[in-house]
Amino acid sequence: QVQLVESGGGSVQAGGSLRLSCVGFGITFAGRTLGWFRQPPGKERELVASIHWIGSNTSYTDSVKGRFTISRDDAKNTVYLQMNSLKPDDTAVYYCHAEKIGRPGVWGQGTPVDVSS
Repeated sequence: QVQLVESGGGSVQAGGSLRLSCVGFGITFAGRTLGWFRQPPGKERELVASIHWIGSNTSYTDSVKGRFTISRDDAKNTVYLQMNSLKPDDTAVYYCHAEKIGRPGVWGQGTPVDVSS
């Protein structure tokens, strides 16, 4: 059974940090582009950061550039999202996603992040 399991979410004050992890089971991260999405309360899900399987090239949405860092460890089948200088606007449920050309994308169940001012 294919499953992505996120962890590391929680409550933090503005300016604090969290590190999210996502482990894949029944799926190999090598050869896949991995991403972190988030869905704030009452809003659409948006892409926060992605990391390509070739050269580990990364991209970020403008609002998190310079604060968030995505990384991957294919040996551990894990993708991370280091989040620093958190703001209340970062409050959301965070989801990891794995995709490969020609295959359906796979979603995790989400981990909530709550940033208080």
